[in-house]
Amino acid sequence: MGIAPVPRDGEPRIGSPPGASNDNEKCRPDGMPRTPGVDTPYCLAYTGEGREWMGKTHDRRVIGYFAGWRTGKDGSPAYRPQNVPWGQITHLNYAFAHVTDNKLAIGDQDVENIRLLNEQKAEHPRVKTLISVGGWSQTRGLYTLVTGSDAQSKIDTFADSAVEFIRQNHFNGVDIDFEYPTSLENTGNPEDWPVSNPVRGELMAGYGKLMKTLREKLDRASAADGTYYLLSSAVSSSGYLVRGMENHDPAKYQDYVDVMAYDFHGTWNGYVGPNAPLYDDGKDTELADAGVYSTKEYGGIGYFNTDWAFKHFRGALQAGRINIGIPYYTRGWSDVSGGNQGMWGTSKMPDQSQCPAGTGSGPGAPPGTRPCGEGARGIDNIWHDTTNAGGELPAGTNPMWHAKNLEANIEPNYGSQVGLDPERNASDRLTGNYARHWDDTTKTSWLWNEQKKTFLSTTDTQAVDAVADYVTRSGAGGVMIWELAGDYSCPATPTAENPCGIGYTMTSRLDEKLGHAGDYGNSRAAGSTAQLPARTANLEVDLVDYPAGSAKLYPLEPKVRLTNNTSKAIGGGAELSFDIPTSTSPLVKDGNWQGSDTPDGLWRLTPGHTGPNAGTGLKGDFHRVTTKIEYCQVIPAGKSIDIPIKYYLPITGPANATLTTSGGTYGLASDNRRGAEDAGEVTDTGCNAPDWDAAKAYDPATQSHEDVTVKYNGHYWRAKWWTQNNAPGTGPDADHEPWKDLGPTS
Repeated sequence: MGIAPVPRDGEPRIGSPPGASNDNEKCRPDGMPRTPGVDTPYCLAYTGEGREWMGKTHDRRVIGYFAGWRTGKDGSPAYRPQNVPWGQITHLNYAFAHVTDNKLAIGDQDVENIRLLNEQKAEHPRVKTLISVGGWSQTRGLYTLVTGSDAQSKIDTFADSAVEFIRQNHFNGVDIDFEYPTSLENTGNPEDWPVSNPVRGELMAGYGKLMKTLREKLDRASAADGTYYLLSSAVSSSGYLVRGMENHDPAKYQDYVDVMAYDFHGTWNGYVGPNAPLYDDGKDTELADAGVYSTKEYGGIGYFNTDWAFKHFRGALQAGRINIGIPYYTRGWSDVSGGNQGMWGTSKMPDQSQCPAGTGSGPGAPPGTRPCGEGARGIDNIWHDTTNAGGELPAGTNPMWHAKNLEANIEPNYGSQVGLDPERNASDRLTGNYARHWDDTTKTSWLWNEQKKTFLSTTDTQAVDAVADYVTRSGAGGVMIWELAGDYSCPATPTAENPCGIGYTMTSRLDEKLGHAGDYGNSRAAGSTAQLPARTANLEVDLVDYPAGSAKLYPLEPKVRLTNNTSKAIGGGAELSFDIPTSTSPLVKDGNWQGSDTPDGLWRLTPGHTGPNAGTGLKGDFHRVTTKIEYCQVIPAGKSIDIPIKYYLPITGPANATLTTSGGTYGLASDNRRGAEDAGEVTDTGCNAPDWDAAKAYDPATQSHEDVTVKYNGHYWRAKWWTQNNAPGTGPDADHEPWKDLGPTS
């Protein structure tokens, strides 16, 4: 089969970023940590406002994944570097490298592909190329790389090899597609579970080390080479999977993240739904059966949709460092029952022992796994994976150019090239009629075959338009495409002899809509209700000590750690405030399970969104969370305090933090804000608690915090109930001790 002519590149080269200077700090993206001792040349890739420069006609990113295995050597349709729409994309990710002996490695077919890629790039130097490591089938080596007592040594070896690889092969950066560094058991590729499950509790810490090390080594290479090397990742969009990824702190080291805003539904279970819904509609049967809509603490928020995923990452990054993934492929089921033309119906494989590995009652599936779906096969599944036995894995996976031919109800002439044999295999024949449907709430399309009861979730220009409009409106950095070879070009009337084929329809539409969409959001604080001060103190706030294991993640119960990196102690009574994304409901609780909606709770919350998100999405970006540190709970220089917090849906952050003391309000250095002034030391009057007096009665019911706080034996103490002549710290245990230990006096 043929491929449409490659569109013209109207801007193959670009000059220096506007507003750039020799002051790289002015070009540094907001929130990006600096590499100590390195003058990273941000101004070679970023404007003076901290936005990535992609050319005069490319305001937002259009990132395309190029699959290195589509060489055509097996007789299937080829997609080579010369077929890439270089003029319509800004970045190209080459998929996939892997990890061997703790080093970045590629396959034999990749050597020739990369040579051809560089030939094309020489004609289109505006486009930045990244080597992508991992993916669904190549992640196994990442699990062993980032875990174990020697993890940092292994990571150093890998990062050095990555720098060497991009230098030798003329790439502009590294993309990590780790599927997935989550503490949730039995996730990711089932073939990796023997390796991944034993180290679940180490994965996010190891992933953080990997990203920090790559960032620092790429920055040093950038300074040495006089170029700027990018670091990115493909990240999960699933509200289920990211529950085990803590607060995704490693995102801060990356130039941007590509949110895999697809695979929200698939035949790993029997819930029939859209592959890439932009919004929730309140009808997701998988979420409904899990009690997500009905559980009060979740606030009716559905988390299998793009809008939720985008808002989730806003706690970690400004909008412009988040790109939204678009699938150029389908997912689908057969034998669907119920729903609206299949949408939100159900489909279960009759013999669950035949389910793919890790699903239903298939090989390796743990007890209690939900039944797998009856995946579409044959002509409805030409981009299928293979089972361990070498057979077809039914999943309704097709490139969009083939789905468009099904929509036209033709049996195209390329059947033998894609493995179809309609004479011998009934599932390979064109049977029944396919009708396209559109849902204006989720902004998704699908094909429904009434005779076969087949549902194929699709992506076409109507869905692409909706995503592009969302990107423009939200300030997002752009889009990511998996994968370029799935795009289509169709004649006015497709026929069996003149069918739709590989083309550029959707990518060209994205280029048209995003090329002049305006500047992306470059401030992490955009959308916050906080008035951030110009001065920033050397303080850090983070979420730490997440419990590991699925059973301990409902709700999520980390600690808020406030660290004093100044040279002076900070007295108690300070007020700590920060933003968390609206991906969670407007409810947080303290260590005693007292909620932000109760008078006794330690946390206060100003909501950025309330109620369900069906139809309209999450209205705001942030909730504002505040607590007051107890009077005389001193934070000595170089020390931290931990404050328990509980919330119900996954978040990133904290972001846009402030600390208000008696000397004023300060920003926190951990936000890595552009243009913030160094405040030096924090001005604070400290704590003036008197020594404990055995003769005095202390009663918190009638006296102020100041009157029931004392100094004794090198610690500050606050009376919990009426007490007299009971020396602090002499009770039988903490529960029966009338005094609360607030910590050391210095």
